Amino acid sequence: MEIVKEPKKILRKKLKSVEKITPEIKALISDMRKKMVESNGVGLAANQIGHDLQIFVIDKNLADENGAPDAYINPEITEFSKNTGEVEEGCLSIPGYWHQIKRSKKIKIKALDENGKKIKIKARGFLARVLQHEYDHLQGMLIRDRV
Repeated sequence: MEIVKEPKKILRKKLKSVEKITPEIKALISDMRKKMVESNGVGLAANQIGHDLQIFVIDKNLADENGAPDAYINPEITEFSKNTGEVEEGCLSIPGYWHQIKRSKKIKIKALDENGKKIKIKARGFLARVLQHEYDHLQGMLIRDRV
């Protein structure tokens, strides 16, 4: 399994909702976690490994430190703070590209976890940034679009 790189079309499409959490979906999430760690990433969206599904994973330590799950299915950001900040971001799908990206410092996100349980998270700081970055992938956006 390789990381999909720009300009592949799957990186530019709004991904499909997950209708049912099957053993295959759980296996995909497990594979995504492994690939993210292997690639030294802090997050990975399903389209970055070629799957047209609304799923992303984030670094387990980052999730645990913030009392958040590390897998998000069919996520929706329901609130963005007006308070923003710019930080340099990179992306596994655009190797070598780094740019200052402006994002909300706090967000609220709802999703399903990998067991189908509804979750609602208030995130701030680096966690909020990572969640926004991965959510963008599910909408067909890359960091170049935020410059």
